[in-house]
Order: sequence, then C-alpha cells, then structure tokens
Amino acid sequence: MHFGFSYVGLIFLLMLFIPNGFWAKNLPKDYEKYVQNENKILLLLERIGEVLVTTILVIFSDFNIRDAGWWLAWLIGAFVLMILYEVFWVRYFRSEKRMRDFYSSILGIPVAGATLPVMAVMMLAIYGGNILLLVADVILGIGHIGIHLGHRRECKASSVVVK
Repeated sequence: MHFGFSYVGLIFLLMLFIPNGFWAKNLPKDYEKYVQNENKILLLLERIGEVLVTTILVIFSDFNIRDAGWWLAWLIGAFVLMILYEVFWVRYFRSEKRMRDFYSSILGIPVAGATLPVMAVMMLAIYGGNILLLVADVILGIGHIGIHLGHRRECKASSVVVK
C-alpha cells in the first residue's frame, strides 16, 4: 500500500456522488416510509463503510493506472461496473421514480444501485492490492446492500411491485 493521491479514486467518488446528489432531489415515491424501518446495525455499518471507502479511495495511490499486466483487467472491470451504475441512474431518472424503479436490477444484478458500486470498489481494491479498501468495502456492502434488500423486501410485502 502506498500513501498518495489517487485520481482514479477521485473519479470513482465523483461517479458515486454526482448521481446521488441528483437523487436527493428525486427520491422515489414513499421512500421516507421505508427509511424509518431501516436496521440500525446495517445503517451503522453503511456509514462506517462510506467514511472508510471514501477516505481510502483518495489517500492511497495504489488505484492509479499503472503498467500492471493482466491485473489491469480488474481496473477495467471496475470501470465497466461503474458505467453500469451510471446507466442505472439514467434509467432511474427517466422513470416514474417509484420504489420499484429504484430497486430494479441490471443484467440480473439485484438492487443494482447498491450492488454495482460495491462490486466495482471490490474490483478496484483487488487491482490496487489494497486490503484496507477491501475490508472497508465489505463493511459498506453488508450495510448498504443489506439496507436496500430490506427496503426491496418491504416493497414486495406491501405489494409495491419490484422487478
């Protein structure tokens, strides 16, 4: 692991934060109802993971592009997943912004808005050989994906159709 600024980490964070900024003004219908029932342990794990991942992505230069042979495939895969994440947001913003739109899947990946960035960061951690990012991402994934699966399950139970 090498301390230093990561421009790749910054790009990832921008790809995460920009659509989330727009989302804050375009919440799905009835979203507030589901937030009230979030598991507090999952929420704590999500918040801890968010802080750790955000920090680690920019303070280690391990994620910057380098001549890494076949390891570069992990970086390319991470960017492909982040591009799919952006596609998820475009699809959501063009939708009616219902809960089922927010918890939809892409290419069979469930709750794509939560799962894709966690998978992308995991691939980036592997590419960078950074165990700290991998651990932080697992913490984030348990909380973030867990919360979203809970919301999705609640939607199905209350007859809000989710694909």
